[in-house]
Amino acid sequence: MFLRFNTRKKDGKVHRYWSIVENRRLRTGRHTQRTVFYLGEINDTQQAAWRKQLEAFDETTQRSEQIALFPEDREIPPDALGGLQVKLAEMTLERPRGFGDCWLACRLWDELHLDEFWRERLPAGKAEVPWWKVLELLAVRQLVEPGSKWHLHRRWFLNSAMDELLDEDFAVAAKNRLYECLDIIDTHRTALFTHLQARWKDLFGATYDLLLYDLTSSYFEGEMAGAPKARHGHSRDKRSDCRQVVIAVVLTPEGFPLAYEIMPGNTSDKTTLKAFLQKIEAQYGKANRIWIMDRGIPTEETLEEMRRSDPPVGYLVGTPRARWDQFRADFEKLPWQKQRDTVDVKLLAHGDEVYVLAKSSGRHAKERAMRRRKLAKLLRSLRALRRARQRPWKRDTLMFKLGAARKAAGRAWSFVELTLPTARQPVNRDTFRFTLLKAKLREAEARDGHYLLRGFRAGDSAGPLWEQYMELSEIEAAFKTLKSDLHLRPIRHHGEKRIEAHVLVCFLAYCLSVTLRRRLAAHAPGLTPRAVLETLASILMIDVHLPLADGRELVLPRYTQPEPEHRLLLEKLGWELPPQPPPRIRSPKAPAAGTSRGDTKSKL
Repeated sequence: MFLRFNTRKKDGKVHRYWSIVENRRLRTGRHTQRTVFYLGEINDTQQAAWRKQLEAFDETTQRSEQIALFPEDREIPPDALGGLQVKLAEMTLERPRGFGDCWLACRLWDELHLDEFWRERLPAGKAEVPWWKVLELLAVRQLVEPGSKWHLHRRWFLNSAMDELLDEDFAVAAKNRLYECLDIIDTHRTALFTHLQARWKDLFGATYDLLLYDLTSSYFEGEMAGAPKARHGHSRDKRSDCRQVVIAVVLTPEGFPLAYEIMPGNTSDKTTLKAFLQKIEAQYGKANRIWIMDRGIPTEETLEEMRRSDPPVGYLVGTPRARWDQFRADFEKLPWQKQRDTVDVKLLAHGDEVYVLAKSSGRHAKERAMRRRKLAKLLRSLRALRRARQRPWKRDTLMFKLGAARKAAGRAWSFVELTLPTARQPVNRDTFRFTLLKAKLREAEARDGHYLLRGFRAGDSAGPLWEQYMELSEIEAAFKTLKSDLHLRPIRHHGEKRIEAHVLVCFLAYCLSVTLRRRLAAHAPGLTPRAVLETLASILMIDVHLPLADGRELVLPRYTQPEPEHRLLLEKLGWELPPQPPPRIRSPKAPAAGTSRGDTKSKL
């Protein structure tokens, strides 16, 4: 990299514009120059009447002053106020750090007015850094590069431009301050989601007539003796060996979260809906809402209460296939309606409710293939146990091997009928036999690809009801984002308050992500929030150190020039990068902002 200036004559005045550029080799063997970042004008004595004034912060006197910069090879005009000569030949570039993705996350934070919300609620106290800035740092980091609080304190903050974006030094990332912030934020969770609901309504015209409800789990690392909610239970993460908590979430079809609740890890899905109905009504008032849920969540008692409530609460839920047998004769009289190329639906009214039977050819092929694959594996295992050339099995050994085969086969086990030897009989081809239940298999394959929906006050047309139920894929996508992209799991905190605060920080990061996704949906629907963050992450901030003739040093924090892909993204979002940060004047031996003891500078 090297310095380059361009001259331009305008209105009889000569201007010099300075940039830092680098050479790029082309395939032809020639070189071209790329501007890394722009420094702007440095005054020239050819026209002393024209000078650009800068406001710089003097770290020695702790006050701002107006300065005018002049190259070392030019004299300072006698009438120049605050004139300083810079030694351009001794310029150094220090502390390259991430800027673009952090700036975008802070921009989303400001768009949701979260700074105002938390400034009003978090106590000021005697803390050196406001708590709302510490929380913003935690949420931005969870979105940009999730990890532990220790890594944020030890490495990530120093490798990011959050010191410039928050206008704070390393005190905002002090280890104890990060953990203490977690102890005071979860009490404002209800007010937070009320605030966000109103903000999303203003930004995107969000409606809250349809609500998606589902549950997930997140496991812990450790024994968790001090966390009462950490219990063993059904693990959606396939970690039944770990204690966990169950998290119930209510989302809109656009992905905006309205509320969540953290429950003990052994909580049954069927016991959660009634309390959540009361929670939403208490927080947002009674309204004509439609709850969309998967089967297994509502009980018949809860559905009855929803129908009898004032006003009645609508619902659309998945229904076990056993209920299909109850209405099978009635459904066979109704014609199929084409909904999509691979999906057909039909609707049956029954009292106050409606039932929608859907048939998917793609799902039929998938379910049939999965069953046949497991069934074929099971039959191979059973045939291997009956081979005469093998050493005769003892009955106990046979039973152990059959138990392993049953676990691997799952529901495919029900399509095989076994004849087993009694306690005193030997194991041979006569005493151990199996038969494939072909009639039962044909009946099950006839049901493949079919599923039944049950609705109340949700509509009276099969197609729209099926489309609404498909919105449940949004909550599954939200769980995937929270767990994979934002590292909701595993939870490494052991205290009850910090466990709940960790989940809240993850949900704050998810709120930033879903806000960005809605922005992209209108202008760049093919992009994901993660792709945008990774693209803007290549915009770096670098400190330009310019020694002054009087022995001091001028530090100019500058972010690199956006590439065409960056400019296109910002144009689609309708946003612009902020002005470059103001320069600072400091002693050459003073530590750079954002660094701490033991950290070194990297020079380019």
